[in-house]
Amino acid sequence: MKSMTTFAGIGFLLAFLAVPVQAEVVANDFVDIALTEFVPCANGGAGEVVELTGTLHVLTTLTTTGNNVSAVTHFQQQGVSGVGLTTGDRYRATGVSSDHFTGSLVNNLFTATLAESFQIIGQGPGNNFQYHAIFNLTINANNELTVIHDRISFQCK
Repeated sequence: MKSMTTFAGIGFLLAFLAVPVQAEVVANDFVDIALTEFVPCANGGAGEVVELTGTLHVLTTLTTTGNNVSAVTHFQQQGVSGVGLTTGDRYRATGVSSDHFTGSLVNNLFTATLAESFQIIGQGPGNNFQYHAIFNLTINANNELTVIHDRISFQCK
């Protein structure tokens, strides 16, 4: 009987270790936002500041495996709209930004990739603004930070 219990315990342990690690949702929130953004292609190319308000959906998942941790956060604008302070034109904002980081609890190495993308859509042609950026950063065990700006682009359409 004792050997059956031992085999059952070993079998349970092996089955537990074979289960793939899944990300745990640690935040699923909706946050009111208010921000200002300069839209360079608005106002006939002279540009204008746009005040935007709405809701930002924030979803964060966390995965821990052994001595490593990683997290992904998605930021999605929902119902974000505003008005140009010079022209009074109406705008709406769309897009999703994502942050991903990994870290090791053994050698204190931390890396992160941040991807941001949003659009501000205006009335009429020529005043739509698109922003996209990807940043990578690393912090080593000596707390030295290296930031690499992989790609940053602004476009007016």
